[in-house]
Amino acid sequence: MTRSVQALAYSRPSVLESSQAGQVLGLETAGGLTPRGAEPHPRFFAGFLASPRVAARGLLAVADVASARYYQRTLPSSLDPVVTGNGDRLRFESFSGCCGVYARLDVLQDGLDGAQTGHGTTNVDVNNPLREALSRIAGDDPLHLRVGPEEMAVTTLNGPVVEKKVPLPDRWLRGFAEAQVVSAGFDLRAELSAPEAVRFLRALPRSSGNASRGAQWVVPTGKTLRPTTRPVAGAVCLPGPERLVTLQRVLRHATALRVYGPVADGAAAASAWEVVLPGMRLTLTLSPDASRGFSGEGGVLDALATDDAAADAELVSVLLAWEPRIEPTDLAEQSGLSVERVRAALTRLGTAGRVGYDLADAAYFHRELPYDADRAERHNPRLVAARQLAGSGAVALDGELAAVSSGNRRYQVREKDGVLSCTCQWWADYRGRRGPCKHALAVRMARRDAPVAGGAR
Repeated sequence: MTRSVQALAYSRPSVLESSQAGQVLGLETAGGLTPRGAEPHPRFFAGFLASPRVAARGLLAVADVASARYYQRTLPSSLDPVVTGNGDRLRFESFSGCCGVYARLDVLQDGLDGAQTGHGTTNVDVNNPLREALSRIAGDDPLHLRVGPEEMAVTTLNGPVVEKKVPLPDRWLRGFAEAQVVSAGFDLRAELSAPEAVRFLRALPRSSGNASRGAQWVVPTGKTLRPTTRPVAGAVCLPGPERLVTLQRVLRHATALRVYGPVADGAAAASAWEVVLPGMRLTLTLSPDASRGFSGEGGVLDALATDDAAADAELVSVLLAWEPRIEPTDLAEQSGLSVERVRAALTRLGTAGRVGYDLADAAYFHRELPYDADRAERHNPRLVAARQLAGSGAVALDGELAAVSSGNRRYQVREKDGVLSCTCQWWADYRGRRGPCKHALAVRMARRDAPVAGGAR
C-alpha cells in the first residue's frame, strides 16, 4: 500500500477555553483552499452553537472514526478531520484507518446561531486534550465556536507553528471518491423514530475483535428494523454492525435514524446510517464488509478511463462555487453537457476530493480536500495496469469482442448494452459489483483511441 506523509501545520493547538462570555471552542485550521485560493489557516466561522453538547459529541464521533481501525487493528491510524464551509453549514468528515467507514457531521444553519459561514476546505486539529475537554461538556451553556484563527491573528500568523506529520495511504484518498460514488446510488430504505433508533442501535454488538462478522441484513417492519438471515425484499445490508458503535455517542439527542442503501440483490452491499440531531446530522457509511475498504470498490474507474470525463470535469469544475447542493441538471444546462456526462464529470471530480454526496439532500456538494488527491488516480492499481495493457498493444478489438493478452494468458472481453464482461477470475468473482477488471478497462481505453469509419478518432 503506497503511503505519503502529510504535514498538517497549525498556528496553535485547538482548545476549549473559558471566558467571561462563556466557553469558547477554538478549532485551528491547517492549509486549505477557499474562493480566494490557497490559505495557510483559513477562517470559516465564528459564532455560537445552538446545541453545544450535541455538537461536541458529534465532533467526537467523527474524531473516533478518524482514529479507528475496524479490521486488523494492530496499526493505530489517525488523521485530523476535514472541515468544509459551504456558506450555510459546516461539514466535518473523516475516514477510518482501515478505509471501511466514512463519517460526516453536518452542522446545518439551524445549528449555527446566526453567524455567517465561510467557504472552503481544510483539516482541523482535534487533539487528545481537546477530545477530553469536549467529552466533559455536560450542559447547554453558551458555547462560542471559532473555526480558524482569531480575527486579530488572521494576517499576523508569524508565531510558532504546531506541525503534525501523518501517514496518508493512497487507498484512504481513493476511499473518499468511492464512498461518494456508492452513496449516490442509495435510496432511503427506512426511518426510525428516536425511541426505536435507540432500541435498535443499543442492541447491536459493540466489538467483533479482528474478525469480520460478514454480511448481515435488516428489514423494515412496522416502526423498527428486524434482523433477517437473508436479503429478502426490502432488506438493507448491515455489514459489520459493530462499526456503528460510534453513533451511540449521540443517541440520547437523536430525533430519528435514517437508513440508506441499494436494492438488495443477494450480495453484501454498503449502506449509510444517519442520525438526525437538533440542527445537525451524523452519518456513517459502511463498506460492504469490515475487511473490505471502499478503496477497492472500483466505482470510479470507468469515469477515470475516458478522456471525455477528464475534459468534462475541467469544464464542470469552473462552475462549482462551494455550493452546499449541486444539481446535475443545473450544471448540464450551464455547461451544455448531458446530465449523464455531468454525472461522470462529478465522479471524476470526486476522485480529486472536489465533490461529496449528501444523502439527506440527495445532492452533491462542493469541497476541495487539502492534499494531493491526484495520487489516488495515479496509483490506482487497476487503472495503472489497464493503461499499461492498452499502451503496450495487448488489446485486439473485434467488434463486440476483444482479446487481451496479460502475462501468459489471453482473456476475452465482451460488450453488451454498454457493459463489459471478461473471462478473468476477477469478473467471475464479482460480476461487476466492484467495478471493471483491468482487462475491461484496457478495452475501453483501446476503443476510445481506435480509428472509426473515415479514419477519424
